[in-house]
Amino acid sequence: MSREAGMRDLTGARVVILGLGRQGSALARWLVRQGAEVTVSDRQPAERLQGFLQTLEGLPIRYVLGEHPLSLLERCDLLCLSGGVPLDIPIVQEAIQRGIPLANDAQLFLERCRGWTAGITGSSGKTTTTALVGAMCQAAGFRTWVGGNIGNPLIEFVEEIGPEDRVVLELSSFQLEIMTVSPRVAAVLNITPNHLDRHKTMEAYIAAKQRILDFQDLEDIAVLGYDDPNARSLAAAVRGRLRFFSREREVARGAFLREGTLFLRLGTDAWPICRVEEVRLRGRHNLWNILAAAVIAGSLGADLGSIREVATTFPGVPHRLELVREVRGVRYVNDSIATTPERVRMALEAFEEPLVLLTGGRDKQLPWDEAARDIARRVRVLICFGEMGDRIREAVQAARARMGEAVLERVERVGTLEEAVALAARLARPGEVVLLSPGGTSFDAYRDFEERGAHFRQLVEALG
Repeated sequence: MSREAGMRDLTGARVVILGLGRQGSALARWLVRQGAEVTVSDRQPAERLQGFLQTLEGLPIRYVLGEHPLSLLERCDLLCLSGGVPLDIPIVQEAIQRGIPLANDAQLFLERCRGWTAGITGSSGKTTTTALVGAMCQAAGFRTWVGGNIGNPLIEFVEEIGPEDRVVLELSSFQLEIMTVSPRVAAVLNITPNHLDRHKTMEAYIAAKQRILDFQDLEDIAVLGYDDPNARSLAAAVRGRLRFFSREREVARGAFLREGTLFLRLGTDAWPICRVEEVRLRGRHNLWNILAAAVIAGSLGADLGSIREVATTFPGVPHRLELVREVRGVRYVNDSIATTPERVRMALEAFEEPLVLLTGGRDKQLPWDEAARDIARRVRVLICFGEMGDRIREAVQAARARMGEAVLERVERVGTLEEAVALAARLARPGEVVLLSPGGTSFDAYRDFEERGAHFRQLVEALG
């Protein structure tokens, strides 16, 4: 089925949007332009939504704030969910019972987008990979649009996108679980335990990620992370052309690492991209991201020279192993994006220097055993903060006790990130790295991981 075949006519449609955030406000503006009758509902009161409400000022939009009453469904032809709205709340369940269709900004965008689309999902690495693919396509001379969970929602620009434009979207499991359309190039980087507070089981989480593949046709391209068993297992669900990327083995179609060189093979020949030491991004996990990006960008038509140029010059994305500054011989690195234990493990792998690690935040009910062992092996000082600080401290102390020998010398517990940075500044030695890699969400103290990372930057910049 073509993507256009499932496109809805929204003229005069009564659309209810749940969640007035970045996605909800962009979708509301676009729906008004389509001639829809728009209602926006958010559980937060108006005083906490002023920034978004101001962007919609003067538009013919009805607001129901502070709650999601079931009465919203009495005049509803389409219910649109922002990313943070779960499927199990009463109004969504009632809409499903009544047969009211669900959608979101990504669904409506992909139904209408005329350009070459790539969608990227995964438990980690998707923002960096999305940014890399966008940069590679731009370097290749294509008019390129990058959006989804990175940057601005692209629904407001869908009419401006031409058939030869390249569009790169970061897509979350929250968006994918209700979508019924797939991009031309669909990539699943990896699937490790994450968002189980939302999806409840790994099976449900994997099924949500798989939906990025489920609506492709025979001419579309699927890109899977070979080294991750859950991502690799989705090969059986691929309908179109399958390509892999791997750091561990040579693949027949895709990208791989061999004897210190990154290669791309989309046809019969394997072409060298660059040597590992030429990659600017820090951390072996970023080799996966570059390999994935090379396959995706190559599948969108980017030439090898452009792929190589970006692979060797790309500086990184904020809040992802971002060097903030050096103070008295100590480097401070912001990895606020690390909201899972697995992301913490990847961050630790990126450094050979002794570490002072700051972890904490809100618990996602994920296993910490392996991360705790890595912390005990690699970190000299651990400082735990936030709601889940006690859980991390206990897990790491137990791991250290079982190991016998460990690098870890000291474990501290504080309340806030501000206290953690102040203590780290006192305890860190010249030549060490103070690494913020929390392992939990930011929602115990911040709006999102970006706000947490920005606060870390401010605290570090204020150090004498």
